[in-house]
Amino acid sequence: MNTNLINDFLRKQNVFAVIGVSSNPAKYGHQVYKDLKEAGYVVYAVNPNIDEVLGDQCYHSLSELPEKPDVVDTVVPPTVTEKTVKECKELGIEKVWMQPGSESEHAIRFCEENNIKVVHDVCVMVKRRE
Repeated sequence: MNTNLINDFLRKQNVFAVIGVSSNPAKYGHQVYKDLKEAGYVVYAVNPNIDEVLGDQCYHSLSELPEKPDVVDTVVPPTVTEKTVKECKELGIEKVWMQPGSESEHAIRFCEENNIKVVHDVCVMVKRRE
């Protein structure tokens, strides 16, 4: 994985949206959101099934967010990631970070074919600490 690409994704001024946020602290969706928030990023929670996480509003879709995120981080099953990357293209979002387990060849190829920068097979929480 390209270090410059990862550093570009992790710039402090980037706004993140975490797709698949969970209100359950044991789940990765919760941990990723909390980690980015505590690191000082502007981060939005996105999950169609919950309304709040860690006292923050949880949005039901990317299109509901008050601003366009720079980076969309997926913590969802691969089939949901595939839908998410299509939504990213429609909204003009150019960076997608697929957490391990959320990626699929189809979603990665879609990003590459549509000029969406993609990071996969590495965890944002791990890379942020390197």
